[in-house]
Amino acid sequence: MELELVVNNKNGLHSRPATKIVQLALKYDSTIKIFYGEKEANLSLLKLGATKGTKLKFILEGKDADKAIWEFNKLFKDNFGEDNEGDIEPEIFYKKSEE
Repeated sequence: MELELVVNNKNGLHSRPATKIVQLALKYDSTIKIFYGEKEANLSLLKLGATKGTKLKFILEGKDADKAIWEFNKLFKDNFGEDNEGDIEPEIFYKKSEE
């Protein structure tokens, strides 16, 4: 499954949001890959340089991928728990993976 979410907090993807994404990913058995364009976040989400408005693509494979998708959507929609005024709504796209 694929999910595309927009980084919508004013400070972009800095250490606190990146940590929350990693912590959430570790809760699931599914394989979760994160991309910004062609760059994959292998070692560090911070190296992606994702600023406000950046679209990140998540590719999830596994038995709990559906649940993980909803949790990532919630995390992004809630601005990673940070208070930001004037934020944009996340754009969400779901695609079934070819199997």
